[in-house]
Amino acid sequence: MNHQFFFKWVMLMMSFSIQLLAGAEQFSKFPEYQKGIARSLKQAGSNRAELIKALRHAPTEQTKGMQFLIAYMPEHDCKLLKAEFLLSNVAWAYKARNTYSWAKKVPEDIFLNDILPYAALNERRDNWREDFYKRFSKHVINAKTQIEAIKAVNNAILREVKVKYSTKRKKPDQSPYESMEQGLASCTGLSILLNSAFRAVGIPSRVVGIPMWTTKRGNHNWVEVWTTGQKRWQFTEYYPDKNGLDHGWLLGDAAKANEDSYYHSIYSSSWKSTGRHFPLVWDMHRKDVPAVNVTRRYVMLGGGIGVENACELRIQYLIDNKRMVVPVAVYQGDVKLREGESPMPTDDVNRYFSVRVKMGQIYQIVWKDPKTGKAQRLQVTTPKDKAWLVVTLE
Repeated sequence: MNHQFFFKWVMLMMSFSIQLLAGAEQFSKFPEYQKGIARSLKQAGSNRAELIKALRHAPTEQTKGMQFLIAYMPEHDCKLLKAEFLLSNVAWAYKARNTYSWAKKVPEDIFLNDILPYAALNERRDNWREDFYKRFSKHVINAKTQIEAIKAVNNAILREVKVKYSTKRKKPDQSPYESMEQGLASCTGLSILLNSAFRAVGIPSRVVGIPMWTTKRGNHNWVEVWTTGQKRWQFTEYYPDKNGLDHGWLLGDAAKANEDSYYHSIYSSSWKSTGRHFPLVWDMHRKDVPAVNVTRRYVMLGGGIGVENACELRIQYLIDNKRMVVPVAVYQGDVKLREGESPMPTDDVNRYFSVRVKMGQIYQIVWKDPKTGKAQRLQVTTPKDKAWLVVTLE
């Protein structure tokens, strides 16, 4: 009897699986998505009818996008998201693709994975697509190239959404509207905002992050955009570097990442399954955000390979334990190595005015006192066995 019961149970499960695949086939014209759609329909439970409705009602030119989206949806989205939400998201994504010249040049696989999705990580699922299209389309209307559009969005986002960096935000993984309601977000929330803004106007974007720096405490997240001119991924942040893409304070730290370490690698988010997951430092048990390990690119970009005896000076200026912007320059003898400004109060806590120097040598830091307007000077000696030195000016 036990053998008969087991045989019947196996046959029943096989029959159920065949029915699911058969059900998926009627909605998918693309064989590569059939198993994924079947999985999503099974996981949807009582919400299955909503996914079927979205698949059936997607316009012909948007069919592939809808099928891709549903094929790789996380289980909790399968159970909760309604057809109206999915249809609206897909429609506005295709509208951006058909409107902007740069979006038309994006390869289909990148459009599907890095423009079409309504989320980057595990943030709350806001229906931001139409709103953000209208908010940011006016900023890119005169852009003649994708690079001009990227700069326009990057430069406009702070005044458009009115969200500033703060560790006093309610949680790290805030959705766009959660951050906008507070006016505050940390690096993850800011990255999700910027990622959404880029995608809204047809610019491929993804969130990138490292769970733990090798050089100091803490994690960090930022954004990459896929540029049609370079045909590769390049990074930026909510507060962009004045030198443009692939420039920023994080490079010195990123160059020391370790691609063989789970915690010290750099990951980019993905909608499509990749065989690995994005470490969510606020919820390390979750493994439903696919990721790509992009550590080596940042190590190369930051000059991390082959750099010996290098030390990074990390400089900030504090008044009453709060950061303040002052002009800063670093000298060795009579040679000026670099000049710039100390970080603002709204900058990421891991951001400094950074200068790459050598271990075990003497340098001079010169800054302008904000009270007296007079130049101040501090001599520092870098450590012989450490790759960085934090200098706090007061």
